[in-house]
Amino acid sequence: MLGHRYTRTFLETAVASMNAGCNLELSYGTRNNVFMQIPQALAMGNITLQTLRDRVRPLFYTRMRLGEFDPPAMNPYSTLDLSAVQSPEHRNLSLEAAIKSFVLLKNIRGTLPLRAQDLPGKRLAVVGPFADNPQVLFGDYAPVPEPRYIYTPRRGLETLPANVSFAAGCRKPQCQQYSREEVVGAVGTADVVVVCLGTGTAVETEGKDRSDLSLPGHQLELLQDAVQ
Repeated sequence: MLGHRYTRTFLETAVASMNAGCNLELSYGTRNNVFMQIPQALAMGNITLQTLRDRVRPLFYTRMRLGEFDPPAMNPYSTLDLSAVQSPEHRNLSLEAAIKSFVLLKNIRGTLPLRAQDLPGKRLAVVGPFADNPQVLFGDYAPVPEPRYIYTPRRGLETLPANVSFAAGCRKPQCQQYSREEVVGAVGTADVVVVCLGTGTAVETEGKDRSDLSLPGHQLELLQDAVQ
């Protein structure tokens, strides 16, 4: 109603949403609450009682599964405290999820994985605005862990038995100011080059869309300089 002008009134919006399958509203408060019009829509016959029941049922089913209607002593979530935050068990699970969600598009000549036993004496270069900037590693609505648990690509690679050089090339994902000399100097004698590029919430987030899918700023130029 407010953004797309698909509907004209809160009542019309409630009816359209309910009939489309929506059962939960992120409202602006009680005064601007679309679903407060549901009783009127029901009385006018714009929605049926069965539709209302169908929308409500999964909400209360979920709340029951979460134990919201049980005595606190019966709810396992009630026993959780701050010791569960960043616990080894949870961090190991996060690591497993990250590993299993990686998408490897190409692996020419079996470059990956980098094996520690093959790296002594080798030179690694890690470059790009995402190589050593913890602020850009988290997506929209993502919680940011304690700094000691954050491993940037540079920090992770420096745990390997290799000589690691680093150059950001540009300090921010927008990459408006780019130092080609910095990147070329870092990759010049490297046996392995890791280029870390992307967007991050500084470039795109909720309510902040991009008009094209190209790498921001000089990032493509940085990539070309690093691998030529």
